[in-house]
Amino acid sequence: MMQMATDSPGQKNSLFNAMNRFIGAVNNMDQTVMVPSLLRDVPVDGDSELSSMKADMDDGDMYGYYQLLKSIRLDIEWGVRRAAAEERSKMQITRMNSSASLASTSSTSSEEEEDDDDEEEDGDLEKQFQFHLTGLQGVLSKLTSQANSLTKRYKQEVGI
Repeated sequence: MMQMATDSPGQKNSLFNAMNRFIGAVNNMDQTVMVPSLLRDVPVDGDSELSSMKADMDDGDMYGYYQLLKSIRLDIEWGVRRAAAEERSKMQITRMNSSASLASTSSTSSEEEEDDDDEEEDGDLEKQFQFHLTGLQGVLSKLTSQANSLTKRYKQEVGI
């Protein structure tokens, strides 16, 4: 039987908890927004939390933000969408093929340099991980705030 552990102060800032907070905020948003079409053509300019996303969106209405937040939640829950994963896979195969053709024409000295580069990259893996983990936690925190703001704004628009 699986037991739910209580959050210790160290776990408060874990990636797992950040994802759960975001998913919870989007679930709350999804349960609150009963008629998503009411969000169409509602400008975002009045909300400082949501206006930070405006540069990333083509249409700056609340409905677009609603759809984006739900899409991100699905990506977290189910993984990256298949089409995007297939596209990345094709790009990696292309890179591998071009790397293989370059490697066959390179000299032994370049192979030794590549081995040194691989060792340096392995040493940087921890730094890369920390950098991306910090960034992901920051993004999830912002997205959680935006989901909460959208929920609050919807309630204001509907008069709840």
